[in-house]
Amino acid sequence: MCGVAGYFNLDGHPADDTAIAGMVKAINHRGPDSQGQCVEGALALGHTRLSIIDLTDQARQPMESQDGRYVVSYNGEIYNFRELRSELEAAGEKFRSHSDTEVLLVSIKVWGVRALNRFNGMFAFALWDRWEKKLTLARDRYGIKPLYYTFVGKTLIFGSEIKALLAHPQVGTSLNPHGLAEYLSFQNFFSKNTLFKNIHLFPRASYAEFRIGNDPVVRKQQYWDYQFEEPGHIHSDSQYEEEGRHLLEQAVKRQLVSDVSIGSYLSGGMDSGAITSIAARSLPHMHTFTCGFDLSSASGMELYFDERDAAERMSYLCKTEHYEVVLKAGDMERALPRLAYHLEEPRVGQSYPNYYAARLASKFGKVVLSGAGGDEIFGGYPWRYHRALTTPTTSFTDDYYSFWQRLVPTEQFDSLLSPIKSDIRDYSARETFSSVFPSQVASSHSTTDAINACLYFEASTFLQGLLIVEDKISMSHGLETRVPFLDNDLVDFAMKIPIHMKIRHLKDTTRLDENEIAKGSKHFQRTKDGKVLLRNVASSFLPKEFAKREKQGFSAPDASWFKGESIDFVRNTILDQDAKIFEFLDYKTTSTLVESHLSGQQNRRLLIWSLLNLEAWCEQFL
Repeated sequence: MCGVAGYFNLDGHPADDTAIAGMVKAINHRGPDSQGQCVEGALALGHTRLSIIDLTDQARQPMESQDGRYVVSYNGEIYNFRELRSELEAAGEKFRSHSDTEVLLVSIKVWGVRALNRFNGMFAFALWDRWEKKLTLARDRYGIKPLYYTFVGKTLIFGSEIKALLAHPQVGTSLNPHGLAEYLSFQNFFSKNTLFKNIHLFPRASYAEFRIGNDPVVRKQQYWDYQFEEPGHIHSDSQYEEEGRHLLEQAVKRQLVSDVSIGSYLSGGMDSGAITSIAARSLPHMHTFTCGFDLSSASGMELYFDERDAAERMSYLCKTEHYEVVLKAGDMERALPRLAYHLEEPRVGQSYPNYYAARLASKFGKVVLSGAGGDEIFGGYPWRYHRALTTPTTSFTDDYYSFWQRLVPTEQFDSLLSPIKSDIRDYSARETFSSVFPSQVASSHSTTDAINACLYFEASTFLQGLLIVEDKISMSHGLETRVPFLDNDLVDFAMKIPIHMKIRHLKDTTRLDENEIAKGSKHFQRTKDGKVLLRNVASSFLPKEFAKREKQGFSAPDASWFKGESIDFVRNTILDQDAKIFEFLDYKTTSTLVESHLSGQQNRRLLIWSLLNLEAWCEQFL
C-alpha cells in the first residue's frame, strides 16, 4: 500500500528530479516507510511506500524488472500473487523478492495487459516500458485505489492523490464549475470530474497507454465491468447459500496475506461482524475497532445510532482485543480542516467518523478489514430500488434519475448556482446521470432488469465514492483498508444470483427520502428484507441476533447536532456572507435551505454537511 506520482513530457522534453521530489513529498503520509524515484528521458516516476508484504529493500519502488524492460510505481495489494507466482515459476520465470509488486511486473511481461483480469485485489499503477518507450496507467476493477491525472500543455501529470498533481510547478488550482454542479446534483461525481479544474479521476477497471508524439494516447480501454443479471439456470436456495458461504470465507482468508498485523473495523452490524468472525479464526489476538457517539443531545431515531454495545458483544464472541472512540458534536469541527485536506474532493455522505476510526486503528497496525461493498453487491438498499418496481415510462433511467437529486430541490438548483450560471450553461445533470449506464442497462424494462440496473448504478457510483473516501481517510493515517466483499470470485458470484436471493418482498418496498433518519432501520423493521443470501450466509459465522439484525448505517446524530450543539458552528461557517462558497453560490438561496433545517421545518442534513465540506475545501485549496 503506497502512493504513486509521476509526469511524462509527451513532447520529449527531459524530466527533472526536483518536480517529482515535490510530488512524492506531498503524499508522504501514504507511505512513510520509504520513498523513491526514477527519472529518465521524458518520464519522472515517484513512489512512497507503506511496507505490508515483503518488508525488505528488495520490494522497494519504483521497481525494475530483472530484464530491465519495465519500471513500475504501484499502489495496492494483489491478494492472489502467490498463486500467480507459482504459475509463472512453473513457466520458467525467476523472482528476487517475495513481493506482489514483482509478481505484477512479471505478469505484465508474460501476459501483457491481459494480466489485469487475472489480478484479484486493489491497485493503481504507472508502468514504464523502456523497450517500447510506452507508459501505462491502470486501476483495479472496482475503483478501490484512486488515480488522478491532468494534461498541462504537452505534459501528462498523475498521482494517487490530487495533492501530488498540485505539487507539480505547472499545475494551478481553481474551481471546476461543472464539478461543483455535479457534486451538488448528486453529492458525488459520476463522471471523471473533480472539484479541480482540468484534474480528472482515471476510470476504474481501465488502462491507458501513452507515447511521446503528436497523438500521445496509444490506447485507452475498459477491461472489465459489472454485469448484474439473472442466471440462465436457477439453482436451489441452499446451493446458492453453500457457494456464498464458501466464497465469503475464501475472500476473507485470501485478504489476510500480510507481513504485518491485521485488525478489523467492528460496528456491531452483520457485514463487519461476519468478516471479523472469519478472520479471527485465523488471526490470534486480533484487534477490532468501533466508533461510537455521545447521544446526550440526540433525539428521535438518532438515539439509536451508537453501536458500541453490539460491537463489544461481537468482540467477546470473536475473542478480539477491542478498542473504541466516542465522538461528540465538537469533534466534527475539529476534524474538518484536516479531513477536507485529505479528502481533496467531498464525496458521498458524512465521513468524519471514519477519520477518527482510522486514526484509532492506525495506532495498532498498518492494515484493517472493512465491510464496505456488501450492501452494493448483495442488495442492501431496497428502498432505493423503489422506482424499479413501478411501471417504467420510457426507460429505467427516466424513472430513477429524480431519486438521486440528494441535496437541492430541483426548483432551487439554478437559483443556488446563479453566480456561476454562465460557466455551467452546458451542464446537464440528466445527461451526467444517464452516462453511467451502458445502453443495454439503460433500456431495461422488466422489474428484474431494473433492479439489476439499480445495483449496477450503486456499484459504479455510490460504492466508488465510498471507496475513494475510505482510501483517502485511511491513508492519511498510514493505514491500509482491505475490503473482502470486493473479492473477484465473490463479486462474480453475487452478480449472478437471482434477485429473490437479495430482496424477497418486492411489493413491500417503498421509497424513503435519503435525508430521512435511520431509513435503513425503518425499512428493515417493516420488511425484514435486503441482502437475503448474505444474511443466511452470515448465520454460519454469527449468532442469529447479529445475522438478522436490522440495518444501521454508520452515521453520527448530525441532524440533531446541526440544529443543537453545532448550530453556532453551522451559522458561522456557511451562513456568513463572507464565506468563500458565496463566490459560487447564491447567499439567499443557501440561507433559505439551511435555515429550513435549523428551524426544524426540513431535514437538510446532507446539504449542510456538503456545504461545510465545500467551505473547508475552499479554505484549504483556493
